[in-house]
Amino acid sequence: MAHSKFTVGEINAVIGDNSEHQVHRAGYNGVWELRHLNSTRNLFVPAYAGLNLEHVFNGETEFTNRDIFFEPRRAPMTFKKISDQQAELYQPVTPNFHVESTTRFTLRAPWYLDLEFRCKPHQHVHERGWFGCFWASYINGPADKSLYFPGSWSKGESLWMQLCTQAHNDESTVLAHGDDFELTWEEGTHDALFKNFSRMRYAKPLYYGNVDGLVYIMMFKPGNGIRMTHSPSGGGTNQAAKTTNPAWDWQFIVPKYEVMKEYHYQARIVLRPRCSRTEILAEYEKWARQ
Repeated sequence: MAHSKFTVGEINAVIGDNSEHQVHRAGYNGVWELRHLNSTRNLFVPAYAGLNLEHVFNGETEFTNRDIFFEPRRAPMTFKKISDQQAELYQPVTPNFHVESTTRFTLRAPWYLDLEFRCKPHQHVHERGWFGCFWASYINGPADKSLYFPGSWSKGESLWMQLCTQAHNDESTVLAHGDDFELTWEEGTHDALFKNFSRMRYAKPLYYGNVDGLVYIMMFKPGNGIRMTHSPSGGGTNQAAKTTNPAWDWQFIVPKYEVMKEYHYQARIVLRPRCSRTEILAEYEKWARQ
């Protein structure tokens, strides 16, 4: 089995590996479909996916060719349905970056989808001493392409910030206040979302976006090397809506790695009817304290 459908509380999800099935294209893993009971359509672009493990990068070898640039999408991956509300994706050690990973998805009533990611580097191939993993969520033609998050331009402030980049690879990545780890790159390599940085910083590891009458909230447990990323057109063109499909993405940076050591983080997705920012922060604070 390469995928399965889940219904818990007010949300439906199809979770699967990186294989092809009907309109879903090969190479896109994670959540193939996500809907609230009030949804009129799939939140994610039907041909692609959300929470899609897309890249491993280390400043050296990711730009060699497209198979390496998109290694997690191309390398073998297996899907396992654990229960009526839980599934797991497992990727054995990949051929170039030599990273083994497991992603566990758990649906919880009324509108939560929890993600736990674990990875283990198996070889000394990250010559600069760090590596990162990158996820893409291709959003299905929303009228508002923006991400909103608490943060500021100056450390110590926390305002509601709006990020809607003007073009792909344009000031695309937002770091946390206090994230001073500088990534370096082999000279002459091409551009990428994870190489371009916004002047804004986030104060809490969460962002949200508006889709139809719903709010989509992406939040992370504190202190996990998370960077937020945006593209206005990462999911291509939406002909029906006469607009583009933005990508609401994130990264997980491991600044000093050790071979055979496990690294992990936890995230939660909330898909619920539109609510106030006070309620969005309450969702985060309640979960972060658990």
